[in-house]
Amino acid sequence: MVTRRGFTVGASILAISAVIGVGRARAQDSQPPVPGGSLAWGVETEPSTLNPHLNGQAKAKLILRNVYESLLARTADGGYVPWLATDYAISDEGKTYTFTLRDGVTFSDGEKLDAAAVALNFTKLKEPTYSGSISAGHVSHVVEALAPDPTTVVLKLDTIYSPFLDGAAGIEIISPRAFASQQLKSGGPEIAGTGPFILDRYVKGQEIRFVRNPAYNWAPANAGHQGPAYLDEITYRFLPESAVRTGALTSGQVDVIEGISGNDAGLFKDNPDFTYQSAINTGTPYTLYLNVTHGPTVDVKVRKAVIAAIDVARVIESVYRGERTRAWGVLTPADTDFYDKSIEGSYGFDEKLANRLLDEAGWTARDADGFRGKDGQRLSIEIVQSQATLRDQRDVLLQALQAQARQNAGIDLALNYVDAGTYSDRQKSGQYGAIPNSTTTQENAVTIYFHYLPRDLGGSINYSRTEAPEVLAWLKGAASTLDHEERSDIYGSLQRFAILEQAYGLPLYVPEDQVAAAANVRGVGFRPFKQLPENAYNIWVER
Repeated sequence: MVTRRGFTVGASILAISAVIGVGRARAQDSQPPVPGGSLAWGVETEPSTLNPHLNGQAKAKLILRNVYESLLARTADGGYVPWLATDYAISDEGKTYTFTLRDGVTFSDGEKLDAAAVALNFTKLKEPTYSGSISAGHVSHVVEALAPDPTTVVLKLDTIYSPFLDGAAGIEIISPRAFASQQLKSGGPEIAGTGPFILDRYVKGQEIRFVRNPAYNWAPANAGHQGPAYLDEITYRFLPESAVRTGALTSGQVDVIEGISGNDAGLFKDNPDFTYQSAINTGTPYTLYLNVTHGPTVDVKVRKAVIAAIDVARVIESVYRGERTRAWGVLTPADTDFYDKSIEGSYGFDEKLANRLLDEAGWTARDADGFRGKDGQRLSIEIVQSQATLRDQRDVLLQALQAQARQNAGIDLALNYVDAGTYSDRQKSGQYGAIPNSTTTQENAVTIYFHYLPRDLGGSINYSRTEAPEVLAWLKGAASTLDHEERSDIYGSLQRFAILEQAYGLPLYVPEDQVAAAANVRGVGFRPFKQLPENAYNIWVER
């Protein structure tokens, strides 16, 4: 057997609290953790479903990871460490993945975690009637999920697919009994996991509460500590407005908050009553993806004009007061495996270029409002934004883009905020000019495939709707090799083509998470690599 990347040892114990871009976190004193107590955490996102298989919300992972665990975890440098699996191996031909499971693990409903349970999870995820578009992703390559003995899981693929481990190792494993539950789609107490907490109560629109799992004793050495969680219970309160979350923490109504606006960060930095931490995420930046199949953006000159017409650096600084990082490429800089740094600074705001490109494209007329036109039609690009993801002052950001496009090049960016159902319908039909979004739930290479494969081949978030043969060839080429350097070169070519040559999107800013906590709350941190806020396993309250 050939392992793609060995487990990190020794320093991996620190990986769980590793942070990229920490703003300020008070040094921990020597007092040992004190078990007991409760905690209230204000969060901006209510889960659309409590089933971790079906929930694609990055912000919901903070909540769901209290209950559900995966086979492996990631280190800050992108390596792997044990979790529910103690080891993994990839066969010489690259099509068989074998995981050795940790012994003695049970789900909170009493079911035992064994190879049959894990194999069932992968088998069910392949069913479109259960998992929807997820079944077209990396799990679609699984042709057999076998359990030759209670602690060995063998996943056989139809072909070499190099991003498979990135995605499969992070799938949350649920109890076999859950698949017969009426709560399967919505999630709930019957969808049991192996995590350090158990779902106790969910009040839709208000809060969700978890209690400590007293039987939890299988945390690996890299988890931060051994045995059950320190807290007796933790309650997450759904507070979608940033100002409300800030007020709840400063007034003592909650103990921790996440999702802090640039305007409010100063309330917690260098304030002895609080700790403040921030970390940039992996995945894709918040990007304005331009549709190559609908409206004016079918023309590459129009797409390039949009990119040249907007001074992204100025907009980001104005909206976020220096608390967000301008983005350049397909991936974020936190993706240390495949981020192409050469893209940085290779394009940017150029008002003259934007106007020249639009003149060449025939948009030479001007109406009374100053917008360009051609053949009696205004140069209008409809931006469809889901209200469910309209956070982090994104409405203000989009309005700033709208103003710049109009002022600098006569482009009408028409903002349309829609509900989740309408957003899904418009995305599937392709009836939009542009969609702004970011992705932090998928691993680095996996997210490239979901963004740039044709939709019928698994590109569930291919917002630009490209089906360029060059892109498909690069994706197939990278998927068919386990050579990391070769994959990196291929992904680099794809990223430069997508941004510089074809202008499939305008990267805006790098998503990041911020956490502020009362000074007596200890153990708050971020997941390594993805840099999302970690669950409450290591949190305790100084009393």
